[in-house]
Amino acid sequence: MIVWHYAKAFLVGGAICALGQVLIDFTRLTPARILVGYVVAGVALGAVGLYDPLIEWAGAGASVPLTGFGATLARGVREAVAEQGWFGVLTGGLSASAAGISAAVLMGVLVSLLFRSGDKM
Repeated sequence: MIVWHYAKAFLVGGAICALGQVLIDFTRLTPARILVGYVVAGVALGAVGLYDPLIEWAGAGASVPLTGFGATLARGVREAVAEQGWFGVLTGGLSASAAGISAAVLMGVLVSLLFRSGDKM
């Protein structure tokens, strides 16, 4: 049932975002450190094979947040090491996430060309 897939994605993605908001509100961690912590947590959980089952179950709710980016990096390194040996440590993460990185850069350039930045008052 398609509604159940949407609900799982919403609940998992919402829980990840809610955890970030709790960390912002109740700790002295800066948002940048929280974001880096999410990527590192995704890499760690992906490296030991715990994040891929969550992505399978929750779909975009687990793969879209930054923890999903970290898991993609870990998966890419794991696959590249299996194919290329230790050289894969250097190339695997970027190869696996190249499409997402390219899309983010392209959209950033496009938005910067379409809109003017200005000071907020």
